[in-house]
Amino acid sequence: MIYETFSLGKKDIFLKTYLHESQPFNPDKKRPLVIVIPGGGYEHIGFREREPVAIKFNSLGFHAATLAYSLSPMKFPDALIDLTNAVALVRENAEKWYVDSDKIIVCGFSAGGHLAASLGAFWNSKFLKDYIPHSPEKIRPNALLLSYPVITSDPNYWHEGSIMNVIGTIQAGEAKKICSSLGKETMSDVVSIEKNITKDFPPTFIWHTIQDEAVPAKNTLLLADALYKAGINCEYHLFNRGKHALSLATPEVADPDGTNTEKECSVWPELFKNWFEGL
Repeated sequence: MIYETFSLGKKDIFLKTYLHESQPFNPDKKRPLVIVIPGGGYEHIGFREREPVAIKFNSLGFHAATLAYSLSPMKFPDALIDLTNAVALVRENAEKWYVDSDKIIVCGFSAGGHLAASLGAFWNSKFLKDYIPHSPEKIRPNALLLSYPVITSDPNYWHEGSIMNVIGTIQAGEAKKICSSLGKETMSDVVSIEKNITKDFPPTFIWHTIQDEAVPAKNTLLLADALYKAGINCEYHLFNRGKHALSLATPEVADPDGTNTEKECSVWPELFKNWFEGL
């Protein structure tokens, strides 16, 4: 394996790679790459959703990388800019890293799922072009993998901390400009992903649990319904049991008392692989 850390231009913002080495029996083999975005409410980075997930994807034949992104206090779209830089970096190095540049997957957990879904919604939007030097095709995710993601700003179902933190300290004039570009009335509408689904949203795999106590399953029900109405390729798994932030839901990511495991949920990486290979 090849492990390397790349700064994305700001302090504590970086991409760490977990790359398969080229093998002599198939030296030109290119693999899909999964960019793993941990959760943490846009306040901290969830380590349970970081390296263990990357290693799991390695075991399934994928390259992987983990992203450390902007956290509160910040302003929209700071974290989204970080993710665009990460995807661009992967595409720029696709030949060197033996990555199939048409198979770059963005995988987010909880608030990281909101960030991943934001790129799915806005990768080719007019407003984002004012913030980044990359072309839309350079930052386009080929697929999304969303694990118990924060999606909606509806106060009946939201994860309030994540939504408020991602909007952050944006100034009124800048917010008005973004809202106008997207045809939205408020920044709450901008960051509510189910309200920003277009025909260009990437194919998406989603999983969640009914028992999630932090991010209600209604978040992903709203998203799956919006994707269905837009005709976007989507596979959605809603498991009955399991608390929030399960990550792999295996003993590998368990707490010292053995909690944070849920056998019925632990199949999601294999389910994702089967779905992705069928795209």
